[in-house]
Order: sequence, then structure tokens, then C-alpha cells
Amino acid sequence: MEQSAQHAQTLDHLASAPALGGPSPFGAYGMPGFGVPAPAAPPKPHPILELEGEAYEDELDALSDWVDDFLLPVYGAEVTTAAPWCLQWQEHDDVVAWLHALWLAYQQHKDPEAGLSGLFVWHRDFLTHAIAAIRAPGGPLSACMTSPDRPAHRLLPGPPPSARAEKTNATESEASGSGQPDKLTS
Repeated sequence: MEQSAQHAQTLDHLASAPALGGPSPFGAYGMPGFGVPAPAAPPKPHPILELEGEAYEDELDALSDWVDDFLLPVYGAEVTTAAPWCLQWQEHDDVVAWLHALWLAYQQHKDPEAGLSGLFVWHRDFLTHAIAAIRAPGGPLSACMTSPDRPAHRLLPGPPPSARAEKTNATESEASGSGQPDKLTS
């Protein structure tokens, strides 16, 4: 009988609702406890080229501070023909996009939640590739400064629109009436 009573107590305990706000049995997996709200979702990143007006200017100012105060002094290396740079890099949209993505990754990987190896991952997976692409001899800054003694800046023209885009634009302008003969009305 005693054993039967113990089993009944155990079953009652297991069948009862868990205490609200207690530690999660799945805490090791990053899951919240019962009755505990889930942690707030991190802010959604917005690529800088999708921002407009003051939001774009504010983000570009913050990015410029990070590039000028941290990235270039530490990882800038010497300006050469093999590693060009541009003092007006903010005018190169592709460079702004690369550096912004690199900065967002830096912020994520320096966060304590990234763990002790977070910054190593940032160096290995983000920094090396981004800097190589930005400063490549044939990259977006190749027409700019290749010697610190000769500051230069030049935006290279991008490729023209595809034939499909030109055909679509021509069709749209014809449909709007510019390519059709005048109709007589009576």
C-alpha cells in the first residue's frame, strides 16, 4: 500500500502544471521557461542602400566613424596599386554596401552571445573576404587612389541596362502614346 501511495504522489507531481516562471527544462537549448516571455527578437537589419534621407545619412555617419576610427587604423594597410583606397569611399555605393555589411557582422560577432570565438569568425568569414573584394586591383576603387602621394577619386561607369530592360522601357513608352499615331476623333 505504501508503494502504491508513493506511485500516486509521483504521478500527481508529474501530471501537475509546471510552476510558472521557473527555470526552463530546456534552458540549455536557449528556450524560455514556462510562463516566461520569449526574449525580444533582435532588430531587423536594413541594408544601408535601402535607407533614404535622414536615416541613410545617420547610418552613413555611424559607418564612417567605424571605418575611420577602427577599420582603417587597424586593417587599412598601405595604399598601393594592388590595394587601392578612396578618401571619398562614401560616394561608391558598392563600397558603402560592402562596408556596411562588414560593420553589421562585426557588431553581431563582438556581442557576448557570439561567444569567445565570435571575433575570430568575423575575421575569417567576413573581414578577409570583404577587404579583398573592396581593395582588389580591379575592384570598385581601382580608379581611385593607388598611392598616398596622389589622392584620386573617380567613379567608374557601371554596365548598361540589359536588352530586356531597354525593350520593356520602349514598350512602356509606346503604350503611353508616344509611339502611336494620333487618332482622329469626330
